[in-house]
Amino acid sequence: MKANHGSLLVVDDDRYVLESMADYLRGLGHRTETAGSVREAIDRMKEYPFQVCISDVNLPDQDGFQLLDWAHRNVPDTSVILLTGYGTIESAVEAIRIGAFDYLTKPIIDEELSLTVERALEQRKMRDENKSLRAQLDRRFGLANIVGRDYRMQRMFDLIESVADTRTTVLILGESGTGKTMTARAIHQASDRRDKPFVEVACGALPDNLLESELFGHVAGAFTSANHDKMGKFLQADGGTIFLDEIATASQSLQVKLLRVLQDREFEPVGGTKTHKVDVRLILATNGDLEEMVKQGTFRQDLYYRINVITITQPSLRERIGDIPLLVEHYLHDFNEQTGKNVRGFDEESLQLMQRYPWPGNVRELVNVVERAVVLCKGDVVTVHDLPEALQREDLIAHGLAARPAGASLKTALANPEKQIILEALEQNGWNRQNTARTLGINRTTLYKKMKKYGIEFEHQLQY
Repeated sequence: MKANHGSLLVVDDDRYVLESMADYLRGLGHRTETAGSVREAIDRMKEYPFQVCISDVNLPDQDGFQLLDWAHRNVPDTSVILLTGYGTIESAVEAIRIGAFDYLTKPIIDEELSLTVERALEQRKMRDENKSLRAQLDRRFGLANIVGRDYRMQRMFDLIESVADTRTTVLILGESGTGKTMTARAIHQASDRRDKPFVEVACGALPDNLLESELFGHVAGAFTSANHDKMGKFLQADGGTIFLDEIATASQSLQVKLLRVLQDREFEPVGGTKTHKVDVRLILATNGDLEEMVKQGTFRQDLYYRINVITITQPSLRERIGDIPLLVEHYLHDFNEQTGKNVRGFDEESLQLMQRYPWPGNVRELVNVVERAVVLCKGDVVTVHDLPEALQREDLIAHGLAARPAGASLKTALANPEKQIILEALEQNGWNRQNTARTLGINRTTLYKKMKKYGIEFEHQLQY
């Protein structure tokens, strides 16, 4: 096994023992420093983040247990190994109980010390790796990964933080592509179940008979192709979170089983008689109108009331167009990293076009548009020409320009509605050009230029 070298602090008031241990540990390749008292050890640990502290219990000012207590409260990442010449089982148990990594009895055997230090360093390495992994998961799936300053999004963030650490069932409503899966993952990642499984099931992707087997598992012989026992998603999610997307597609028989799992946290696999109990947190999502489905009798009322405890409504992108520049910047950074390109941003005209577009595919569609723009962009700034034709065509239709008169140029066709929009905005803002520019999402200089271009004089207001 490859040696795991670390930074160590050895604490003992016997100078001979102290230097002997330090020299031995340095010989193994460890960065080793020494201290002769608790006070000196604390001063050293304040100056440098040692990975392991090896301390005698009997010290001149205080004892090793007090040093252990200080380290546990102030430098919790430092593993403490206690040494004593008067070892008892009771004192060893007490040391481990209050946080010591290990407890060794003098005289210390070199190999025993070496092995204990190696184990402490290995545990520290695993702890650091787990922290790094958690940080990566938080960046990828955490709440910070959901972008939005719109008040609807802020309300959603508050609700997520409030419910995350509870076991309460959450129902996420929203159109397709709004990011319901991302929200479900963020709830899981913010909860105390974050280290347990997050299991996602798309209920609409499987026929009913297979979906039941997928969720609850089956025993061999349950149906024609069931050659062996299969663990279902609920068992896989035990201790963690199960996310059922497109719950509105569940059949009546499946709804009955889901109701039982929600009420009793137990079920039987398909074709089996053994009852399994699970500790799972349920998050469900749909883009359908469950309340209307209940009225029509296609969704069970008792199940609806059971899952409709905490409801999070994911706003559509067209309801929060002010977040589009933020989302564009966020995904631009991601796709620059993925493609190795260095696109600085989207120009003003392209952002305005994106803010006028209705986004039927919501954030999912916007992500695709940004990725396409980054890939196709020849310069370092995305322009309207790098955006899909669908956005530009939709913009023309919205302004009544799709069927323009034969022979009229695009420039002429675009000029008239733009002039009219500016005139209307000026009128709405009492011809206050600063407020008009803000309403149109352009700066004041750009507004002056456009007014000059279309012959809109300030005196024009006298005609109204």
